[in-house]
Amino acid sequence: MMEKVTVKTILEKKRKGEKISALTAYDYSSAIIVDNAGIDIILVGDSLGNTILGYESTLPVTMEDMLHHVKAVARGRKRSLLIADMPYMSFHLSPQETVRNASLFMREGAEGVKIEGGKKRINMVKALLDAEIPVMGHIGLTPQSIHIFGGYRVQGKEIESAKALIEDAIALEEAGVFSIVLESVPTEVSKIITKILKIPTIGIGAGPFCDGQILVFHDLLGLTPGYLPKFVRKYADLQKIIDTSIKSYIEDIKNGKFPDERESYHLSEEIKEKLEREYGDFLKD
Repeated sequence: MMEKVTVKTILEKKRKGEKISALTAYDYSSAIIVDNAGIDIILVGDSLGNTILGYESTLPVTMEDMLHHVKAVARGRKRSLLIADMPYMSFHLSPQETVRNASLFMREGAEGVKIEGGKKRINMVKALLDAEIPVMGHIGLTPQSIHIFGGYRVQGKEIESAKALIEDAIALEEAGVFSIVLESVPTEVSKIITKILKIPTIGIGAGPFCDGQILVFHDLLGLTPGYLPKFVRKYADLQKIIDTSIKSYIEDIKNGKFPDERESYHLSEEIKEKLEREYGDFLKD
């Protein structure tokens, strides 16, 4: 079995120049698959609002939703570092409320939390670290801020916004986060941030120069219907495979091909004979 991944492992990978792999998981079975494949970081993302719960954004996702899925993933994960996404309004009111909510994730098996935002989250980050809770930062396109951004738009495309992202990244590192997710950020900006910081950057739509990459489980496997962002690479088309499989299943039922003898149970000859005496007519073809 591969060695357990910890926050220290992730920081060491940055120091050694080794790339970091991260992927979301939302339930027990997907956690087992991702963990066994050798992923470094499993994120139980609030993206489950879109992929699992059918919301149009992550904003409706609650602490109860997140805790439910973190508990399931924690049962399946053995090796990967498990990070829980803090949902909208779970870390916005006060440092005390932030710590209380984060502690619930830690009690259920998370090994750190992710919060969105830069300088404005510094007090929250420090409070979490004072409570011995590792923090992953998240800047660039932060989905909980889509109404401020006016939609899902690449961030840092102008000189002032690019500089603001760099400053946010530096501030988060100084506050003590162990890594930062850069989402939908121009490659040039993420390259600068990655070279400036001593902590790892994890990219999603931020180009190849980040220290690691993360994708959504369903996007990677081709399970997400409809539009996918430019930065997603589909490594499989499971939606097509599943569709074909289900249609074959329906057809086999209609044609009487499922179940067959291999998938059926039978009585012993002794019991069968006793039933035939009383219910023989019903056993005829």
